[in-house]
Amino acid sequence: MHCNSFLKRCAFVATASLALASATAAAKADDLPAYMQAIAGGIASSPAETATKDVLALNSGMFDLYDAAAKIFQKNILARHPVILALFSGAGGRFILYRPGQVPLEAPPVPIVYQLLKSVDHSTMAMAEVVGPYLDNPDNQAWRGPMLAYRSRMKSALESLDAVPMPGEWRENNRAILENNIAFMDACLAKGAISSASLAPFTQKQEAYLKRNVTWAAQTQVAHWMSVIADWKKMLGADWNKTYAASNTIYVTRQNNVLFGVLAQFFGAAAINDRLMLFETISFTTTPSDMLDLLTRIVADRSVGAMFFGNYYLMDYELMGGDARTAIIAEDAKLGITPLLPPAVPFGSKQWPALITAGTGPASIAELH
Repeated sequence: MHCNSFLKRCAFVATASLALASATAAAKADDLPAYMQAIAGGIASSPAETATKDVLALNSGMFDLYDAAAKIFQKNILARHPVILALFSGAGGRFILYRPGQVPLEAPPVPIVYQLLKSVDHSTMAMAEVVGPYLDNPDNQAWRGPMLAYRSRMKSALESLDAVPMPGEWRENNRAILENNIAFMDACLAKGAISSASLAPFTQKQEAYLKRNVTWAAQTQVAHWMSVIADWKKMLGADWNKTYAASNTIYVTRQNNVLFGVLAQFFGAAAINDRLMLFETISFTTTPSDMLDLLTRIVADRSVGAMFFGNYYLMDYELMGGDARTAIIAEDAKLGITPLLPPAVPFGSKQWPALITAGTGPASIAELH
């Protein structure tokens, strides 16, 4: 009886305390100015929720500290190492050389003929964008306006082709491409429909001309950048051996990346994934500032990896990747799944940073037929 009485008194006290707290909170809310009452109020947070937020705040705070330190790291790197940035662009690339104590040196652009060749090729492949949604659908005439507008641009390009700077053989190849484009559009406009039967012969007819343009554009781009990097390597002399370089890529340009491939010829295999890096991005173009920030982060993180784990290149890899790999294999065993994972590679691997496993099938336009 004594214990029950004690518990009842405790329950009464607790209930009274909660009631008093609620009344106090309500009173405090009522005491607020009218303009605050709509947005103010008590915020409930359990001890576990508060503790979780306190611990997670450590990770958020780490990024603030890193951003502040990165500015110093980047200044130190640029004060001691030359840096070459090879940025993708629609003009065939953009190369910038940063030298300690000097203003950045930007290389001259690829000759304009590269862009001319690419523009004509793209104009042909754009036909697929214009006609694709309307194939074998004569009732839908929404394609006529865009096609007439693009035909006008095509006609202007053809009429001015004699004045563009390119070798005669190249000009005649591009003339044939533009004339075939216009003939195809005229046929579609005359029929008032776009058929699969007419599209196939058109694309087959253009293939050989397009391939020539691709070859000439590649030769123009590569010859230009090879000359630039050869000059820069000679200019830097012994400092070349401590130069960092990076290029950017998206999914479709990561394999046989032209700018990275050019750099690799001068840096050599030992520099790949060490001083020569390929940065994956989500857009064709990025800024030099973003590239430098990423380069700084990679180099700085390497020092952290060496400090804590004794390996300079550890932080080039997902830190939990190795343990996650083991965990995947363990979970596969439970589920009866055969593990599907890439080969484990050592930290500091010098392998090409793209697809390198040989296979069957064509690997270039020239091998398609």
